[in-house]
Amino acid sequence: QVQLVESGGGLVQAGGSLRLSCAASGRPVSNYNMGWFRQAPGKEREFVAGIDWSGYRTAYADSVKGRFTISRDSTTNTVYLQMNSLKPEDTAVYYCGAHLSAVLTITRYDYWGQGTQVTVSS
Repeated sequence: QVQLVESGGGLVQAGGSLRLSCAASGRPVSNYNMGWFRQAPGKEREFVAGIDWSGYRTAYADSVKGRFTISRDSTTNTVYLQMNSLKPEDTAVYYCGAHLSAVLTITRYDYWGQGTQVTVSS
C-alpha cells in the first residue's frame, strides 16, 4: 500500500504562486509514475501534470503549460507541483496520485491522497 499526503494549498491572489508537496509513505514509489489532478465543485476531475518514475518525462494539461512545473525527489519520496501565475480558474482541490500506467495524462490512479485546497482570488 502507498499513502500519499498533499500539502501546500491555500488562498492566493491572481498572479501569485504556490508550491504543492505530496509525501509518499508505505510502499516505495520510486517505480511509480506520479501525477497531479484537480477537481472544482460541479466539475469533472481534470488532469494537471504527470511525471514518470525516472523524473525525465513529464506531461501537462494545456491550461497549465508554461505556468506549472512538476518534479520529484526520489530520495525523500516527494512529488512537487510549482504553480506560478495562478488564475481564478485554477481554484480546485488538488490531488496527487501514483500509478503504473505508461500514459502520464490519466486521471485515475492506483493510489491518491486526500487533496489540498487551492483558492485563487481575482
